[in-house]
Amino acid sequence: MTSNDFCPCGCAIASWSMPGHPRRPKAVGVLGCGHHLPHDVVSNEPVAAAAGVLPGWIESRTGIRARRVAAEDEAASDLAVLAAERALANAGVSASALRLIIVATSTPDSPQPPTASLVQHRLGAANAAAFDVNAVCSGFVFGMETARRMIADGGLALVIGVDVYSRILDPADRRTAVLFGDGAGACVLGPVPPGRGIVSVGLSTYGGMHDRIRVPAGGSRIPPSKESLLAGEHYFTMDGRGVREFVTDELPRAVHLFLRDNGIDGADVRHLVPHQANLRMLEEIVPSLGLPRADVHYTVEDYGNTGAASVPVTMSEAGERFREGDLVLLAAFGGGMSIGLALLRW
Repeated sequence: MTSNDFCPCGCAIASWSMPGHPRRPKAVGVLGCGHHLPHDVVSNEPVAAAAGVLPGWIESRTGIRARRVAAEDEAASDLAVLAAERALANAGVSASALRLIIVATSTPDSPQPPTASLVQHRLGAANAAAFDVNAVCSGFVFGMETARRMIADGGLALVIGVDVYSRILDPADRRTAVLFGDGAGACVLGPVPPGRGIVSVGLSTYGGMHDRIRVPAGGSRIPPSKESLLAGEHYFTMDGRGVREFVTDELPRAVHLFLRDNGIDGADVRHLVPHQANLRMLEEIVPSLGLPRADVHYTVEDYGNTGAASVPVTMSEAGERFREGDLVLLAAFGGGMSIGLALLRW
């Protein structure tokens, strides 16, 4: 089977292997990035008023000054398509050349179909297989590793992180409402020269802590009902203290082990792109990661925590400062609980 095969309905069938013709895995790297933030900028004042806190309290506790919020007629796929178009343009790649599209999100347009299928259709990427992944705020790195393995024998992939958390926040919950914003970031992955691209990826899940971040209702455990709506069980909930303890304890340990296992001295890492969860928390944790020479890139002050979009949005903004040969570490963490680390040689 080849990527030129078609099913009876006329759509392209992607092929991931050729029996009898083994191929040597190729180096895969980032060919281009792009991001999109909604037009509406929401300052701390209205968020603070709804949450029952002062605007200064938000900035002092989180470092967030503003966030972007999707318009009423915008959904995850709308933001994803705009970010994808910019990434494709940046890479100089047409949508028809894509072999794979992965959308990382925990706020899809709807439970079915996958948001990736809507993105594929609107981009005109008829030759690409498309599906969603959900590892909450770590989703982009999980999607990147999935794509890397699936195109190791060649081809191009588009990985998008997108979330529209404004749809699932309780405005009165100061633990969550003050933190999140909406956005999308995307990267095109494809063949790069040996010694460049994605050096290694480390993925971890700590399922025993799954209840620290969750949306209780809306699935098969607690289906939508009048009772679940009245109980507010469709809102995003977070054990803020438990999440901070997890990140403080597990992220430094994971980074140290990841670099050690890959034979990398932390002093050689030139750029750190962390998940933009909370600026104050990151300021406390980053020094313990053992990256003394790394430039740390932040977007959380202006965009808030954009979930699965956080890492690709920040990488897209910071990318112009990356130089050929720089080691770049992506460090994501999120619900599940989960950690996704990716080391790139730019």
